[in-house]
Amino acid sequence: MMNGYPADWAQRTPAQKREYRLNRFLNPTNVKFVSPEAEKAYKIRAQRYVDAFNVKEPDRVPVNLPVGELPNILHGVSMHTAMYDIEKAIGACREFNKKYSDELEYFAMPFTAPGKAMEILDYRLYAFPGHGLSIDAPNYQFVEGEYMKLEEYEDFFRDPSDFWLRTYLPRVFSALEGFRHLPPLTDIIEIPTGQLMALARPEVLETLQKMIDAGKDLQKRNAIMAQSMDPGAAHGFPSWLGMGVLNFAPFDAIGDTLRGTKSIMMDMFRNGDKLLKAVDIMTDIIIHSILHNPMIHEAVTVGFPLHKGADGWMSPQQYEKFYWPSLKKVMDALINEGLICMMFAEGSYNTRLETVKDDFPKGSVIWWFDQTDMALAKKILGDKFAIQGNVPSSLMVTGSPEEVKACCRKLIETCGEGGGYIMAAGCIAENPKLENLLAMMATIREYGVYR
Repeated sequence: MMNGYPADWAQRTPAQKREYRLNRFLNPTNVKFVSPEAEKAYKIRAQRYVDAFNVKEPDRVPVNLPVGELPNILHGVSMHTAMYDIEKAIGACREFNKKYSDELEYFAMPFTAPGKAMEILDYRLYAFPGHGLSIDAPNYQFVEGEYMKLEEYEDFFRDPSDFWLRTYLPRVFSALEGFRHLPPLTDIIEIPTGQLMALARPEVLETLQKMIDAGKDLQKRNAIMAQSMDPGAAHGFPSWLGMGVLNFAPFDAIGDTLRGTKSIMMDMFRNGDKLLKAVDIMTDIIIHSILHNPMIHEAVTVGFPLHKGADGWMSPQQYEKFYWPSLKKVMDALINEGLICMMFAEGSYNTRLETVKDDFPKGSVIWWFDQTDMALAKKILGDKFAIQGNVPSSLMVTGSPEEVKACCRKLIETCGEGGGYIMAAGCIAENPKLENLLAMMATIREYGVYR
């Protein structure tokens, strides 16, 4: 094995690489099952996903159940508590699993962000309970901002890593302000006497100490997780979402994280050349980042929440100029490594379907739709790619079980023929009703069986 891959990995075709990843998902060598029954259940459920990925009819429609924060909510654990006390979040998940795992075919795991470490570093890109939001706030909140100024495009072009270290990171982590005082790392050549003097600055020492403090908290948290919580796979519940990594479309990486929505909208009209150059650079960064992720050899999917590509956000001409070419380049690079691209199309993607049906190999993409016309999506994409989603999150939170069953049955009838459909909510439902989750599963068992 080389870097986790077989020695002949470079000589394998994309289809062979994809088959290798799917076989590892079906037959994991790093999972210690709690019982033979758990192993059997795992393989049945995993096969459903693989059949859907391959646009084949499985025994039953697979499901990506939108449980959200319900395990914590049902057991009185607030988001703040879950973020700061991982043991209580683990306890809530354990109780939830004892009561509902069999019926829901779902295994809850804590997935909240580490509150104390984020607080030590004073993370500003998101507000969260007790840090920018009230302590009883139910979830996080993205903080829109211009984290790269217009005049800083040139700094980003010249050396993205240097810009990230000495400009961007101090803006989104106030504890990293000391990095502003570091010299460019490329200045450290041969005898570094002058360049090392920055390490003596109190601001730099304070930054390094806070990083150590955050690291110690994360180390403690990870140890508790490892000792107290078996992964769902060991109990027979595969999670293909957990078998992947997450990244962003290059345009979104610039628009969300650097320029901000208002600024990137103006850039499309006023600074198009600079924006396209930045998108090209970010494309190469994203490809390199994903393919050099330490866990990428274990991955089946790479997920992309598509924030700014939705209908109405930009014109079709702008989409095909600024958004799609760079995203397609990323997808092509990942598909070449046998990875399946899971594209979360937030909002509506009706006007994008003809564009995104591009010549990718069959089974290489999963399209997760929020508000897209699913009959249209099935017609245009369904013979080559898996599709999932479209159950409104609002319905899971506020609707009745009867309404959920009607919606899920219609989606099965619309999208299920020929396989390739995965039942899921259109987007994350943070606090769905338990009875609605049970209704979703009952509908799948009644109407989602392939005969």
